[in-house]
Amino acid sequence: MKAIKLTADRTLALQDLPIPRPAPDQVLLEVRAAGVDPSDLDLVEAVPGHEVSGVVIARGEEVTGFVVGDEVYAYAEAAYAERVTVPETAVAHKPAGLTFVEAAAVPRAAVTALQALRAAGTGEGDVVLIHAAATGVGHFAVQIARALGAERVLAIADLDDHDFLRNLGAEPIAAVALPVDVALDLIGGEVTAAVLHQVLDPARAISTANPAITAAGGRCVLPTQNTEDLRWLAALADRGQLRVALHRELPLAEAADAHRLLGTGRVRGKLVLTL
Repeated sequence: MKAIKLTADRTLALQDLPIPRPAPDQVLLEVRAAGVDPSDLDLVEAVPGHEVSGVVIARGEEVTGFVVGDEVYAYAEAAYAERVTVPETAVAHKPAGLTFVEAAAVPRAAVTALQALRAAGTGEGDVVLIHAAATGVGHFAVQIARALGAERVLAIADLDDHDFLRNLGAEPIAAVALPVDVALDLIGGEVTAAVLHQVLDPARAISTANPAITAAGGRCVLPTQNTEDLRWLAALADRGQLRVALHRELPLAEAADAHRLLGTGRVRGKLVLTL
């Protein structure tokens, strides 16, 4: 199979690799698309990628929830490939209302947003502030906060992204005038310190980028694979409450270009690699 592999000189190259075989608790997917996530830029795995959509072509003997031919999406490992194995606990049926390309943009980014907002106890009547709200995680967080019952979602982003965010149900702002109920830091750095001062309760300041927030009473949320979260997101998408903003689609062979583009910080929504 073809896959993107990190070479000895730390470049991304399309190479031929053996087709993986599913373990007893795994499914083997024929990949249709792979999402590009900021975590992919760390380049610690031989084959990068954490988001995938595709079709089940084989399954281990312990798998009970999927059959060959099922259209699925997953929070995976080594997703930049024509075939990928995924534990049954990290895969869910693809939202019917999303294409394979759109579905591949969801798993890690939207799970990150959902788990962060839940960690903050986001619910009815809350005012939620999201930094970097036009990013992959950010634009999902805007919509998920609404779905969880937030009364207002305040969004910090570049001026060019304000209309985009308004269409998702957010209120773009230039500065935070009053404390809010929940604040999300998706960037790290100075933003981590900022969110701690923007909430009424430090425990509702959440960073997905900087574990140091915990020293001041905030929380750091690093996403974990969870099929129930993927099912929840699929239902949200099928109700029309979760839209996917695609900045650009690129072929798998252009993964290095996708990483360079993501590294500019000028991506609105998500990048997806297609096969």
